Amino acid sequence: MSSQINILHKIIDPVADAMGYEIIRIAIHNSSRGDAPTLQVMAERPDGTMLVEDCAKLSREISVLLDVEDPISGEYMLEVSTAGIDRPLTRRKDFANYAGYEAKIELSVPEEGRRRYRGKLLGITGDVVKINVDGDVFEVDFDNINRSKLVLTDELLAAASKA
Repeated sequence: MSSQINILHKIIDPVADAMGYEIIRIAIHNSSRGDAPTLQVMAERPDGTMLVEDCAKLSREISVLLDVEDPISGEYMLEVSTAGIDRPLTRRKDFANYAGYEAKIELSVPEEGRRRYRGKLLGITGDVVKINVDGDVFEVDFDNINRSKLVLTDELLAAASKA
């Protein structure tokens, strides 16, 4: 994780926690059109929900904090959102909570000559994430995961509509 993202976590996480939210991901996306970059903050309540009103409330608090702390030089756009159905998997508990669903995992450094996996998530034990790819079970180091997310499937949509 970049040092700027670490600094942003140190500023944003405590206020989100105090408000009853969990931060899923903080990212800075540069515009391809040369516009100001976007600071994206994904959050949710402990039960996995997040309403538009929650996003607005958290956005106001974060905005005030960032104005005071000024951790980003220059202009930027703040975007506070929910993770959505095909959410990124960023925390250990995400790999446990979404076991049984299809996921994509991309590693920072290849393990056994492989960098990308797509298959059924089997969960996490300690620092080891297990994923079943076409009948083969792979174990990857959580700290080596560069990016991961759920894959939008009918099963995932059905589960989300029940919730």
